[in-house]
Amino acid sequence: MLLRIALLAIALSFSGLAFGAGESALMPGEVISGHAKLEAECTNCHVRFNREAQSGLCENCHKDVKADIQNHKGFHGRLDQKVCNTCHTEHKGRNAKIVILDTAKFDHTKTDFPLLGAHLKQEKVKCKDCHAANKKYREAPSACNDCHHKDDKHKGSLGTDCKSCHNERDWKETKFDHTLEKTHFALKGKHADVKCSKCHTEPARYKGAPHECVACHLKVDKHKGQYGKKCETCHVERDWKAIQFDHDVETKFKLLGRHKTVKCISCHTAPLFTKQKTPTACIGCHRKDDVHKGGLGTNCATCHNEEKWKSAKFDHDRDTKFPLEGKHEKVKCDACHTPELKAKGEKLPMACIGCHKKDDKHKENFGTKCETCHKATDWKKIIFNHDRDTKYALKGKHEQVKCVSCHTGKLYQQKQPQDCSSCHAKNDVHKGNLGKSCESCHNAKDWKDARFDHGRARFPLLGLHIKVECKKCHQTQLFRDTPSDCYSCHQKDDDKVHKRRFGTRCETCHNSRSWKAWDFDHDRRTKFKLDGGHQKLNCYACHKKAMGDHVVVPNSCIGCHDNDDVHRGAFGPQCERCHVTSNFKTLLIGSGAKQQ
Repeated sequence: MLLRIALLAIALSFSGLAFGAGESALMPGEVISGHAKLEAECTNCHVRFNREAQSGLCENCHKDVKADIQNHKGFHGRLDQKVCNTCHTEHKGRNAKIVILDTAKFDHTKTDFPLLGAHLKQEKVKCKDCHAANKKYREAPSACNDCHHKDDKHKGSLGTDCKSCHNERDWKETKFDHTLEKTHFALKGKHADVKCSKCHTEPARYKGAPHECVACHLKVDKHKGQYGKKCETCHVERDWKAIQFDHDVETKFKLLGRHKTVKCISCHTAPLFTKQKTPTACIGCHRKDDVHKGGLGTNCATCHNEEKWKSAKFDHDRDTKFPLEGKHEKVKCDACHTPELKAKGEKLPMACIGCHKKDDKHKENFGTKCETCHKATDWKKIIFNHDRDTKYALKGKHEQVKCVSCHTGKLYQQKQPQDCSSCHAKNDVHKGNLGKSCESCHNAKDWKDARFDHGRARFPLLGLHIKVECKKCHQTQLFRDTPSDCYSCHQKDDDKVHKRRFGTRCETCHNSRSWKAWDFDHDRRTKFKLDGGHQKLNCYACHKKAMGDHVVVPNSCIGCHDNDDVHRGAFGPQCERCHVTSNFKTLLIGSGAKQQ
């Protein structure tokens, strides 16, 4: 035994030498200065017996390269070969160059910036023109303005997105999209033939060009500013003299009847597009023609039309928000449109209560929306349907209850509760212990007819529990105070047999189908496997004391066999190192004791 331990110690000492100083001694050469701090520990760059894992260690330091590979971007992300040491060879000395590129044969399409147009001409564009010395190749700028800002004749006024006009073939060859989406001023009609310099007077500045017609065509304005500066309202780009203006479509005032023959200046007396707006109401121009002297308001178009002023026809159902229905059809106009209202300038009420307040027997307790229940055809005919017109359908005995029994206050002010408890709190024998959802057990047909699905409770009824009467478990009508653990009800059964030696969690062995049918797998459900002589023991041989929820029994040999220890503790408490459970006198091989 001592010989084996000695050989193992010698082997471990040599293995430490092989994996430590041995690696440094076998190193083929110094690494570059950038990796020098990693040289002391080979495992920084190498994984023993796994050459393929080396690239992963490289990527852990070179995170920018790792990101390119994962996203398939950049030069490294487009390479077919992903092993770092294929191109970058180390251990060649501190000053060695391990990044070597053949610029003449380098395929620039494998980068994020493929060379196009004039960029392909090596006699004009050199690598060093974009890739500065002492900087990584990936740090080269990719925006046009980074290299061509000195060529920008616009002095930055058009931004840095050079490619929107220029291309790689020829810097002076430009193509610009002057559409509305790009410039907010599309070149249409004769504008397409106008030279750029006519509007863009300064070559270096394009954004400052005006968009308004009047900026260029002020001298052509024969209206002298009378019609404002929005020339495009009437004129078009095809021909300045061609007037295209549809008063019906482009304004909120259609020219109907005799209005079509009226000259523009008859109505547009003030400059257009100013704070002084042209009136669109009839009364604005026809106040002198109002024979009603304002008594019927200022909305002349209600009765009059543009064809003939004296031709008046008024349809109350069509032209107002109050159609005359039922008995309202026979009422005279002045019965509602009283002189008092005209004099005060008040609007005619359209609510029933405005005229029928004296007929309200409810004294406004049911609000002022009389039409909810009454109709104009017959005031005494009630049309209200509680099931259809509310969110609370009247079912069962609720159909026979009078309205005032529930609606005790002002309707539309008092928010009527819809839960059972608000009205039936006095009938709650559970004293609120089961909450306010009475409908979960009771129904509107018969309050005493209560049905409860015990499967929705915390304690579903299974097995023999289904046959047990409710009062056997629920001693009071509070219900929720009933315990849900087995022991609380079956304590007397446990006292006769186990006397709590197996704790209080009866469901560990028993089930609700049959109390006598029990099953417990000691090997699977505990940390102490019953093998050998333990299989023949009675359960009470180990479980001797009464327990609570958690059963705690010693699981070490000495916990039960302390009196059987002939060594009197000299060999420690771990009996299983020498003994086996099949026969306590049988010793394990190699224990140094005689075998039985």
